[in-house]
Amino acid sequence: MKTEALSRIAFLAVTAALVTSVTSAPVAAQKPAMEKCYGIAKSGQNDCSAGPGTSCAGTSTRDYQGNAWKLVKQGTCEKTKTPKGNGSLKPINR
Repeated sequence: MKTEALSRIAFLAVTAALVTSVTSAPVAAQKPAMEKCYGIAKSGQNDCSAGPGTSCAGTSTRDYQGNAWKLVKQGTCEKTKTPKGNGSLKPINR
């Protein structure tokens, strides 16, 4: 009787583990694809790359600086409007 009960418990545990692994998507699959978008960050709010004399995130010195980027959902960069024009997938002169 004990062996049968242990077998059932083991079966239920394996079944539960399989169901959980099938129904929960990996973390990477839950995040949307992102792309670098230049020229859309406000001063000091860039994610990285802000030109010579700067280190990285938060170092842009002007609003919508053309060589500073932010990560945005893939496919939305060039549709993002700013007072100085749309975002760009490549650094721009501003």
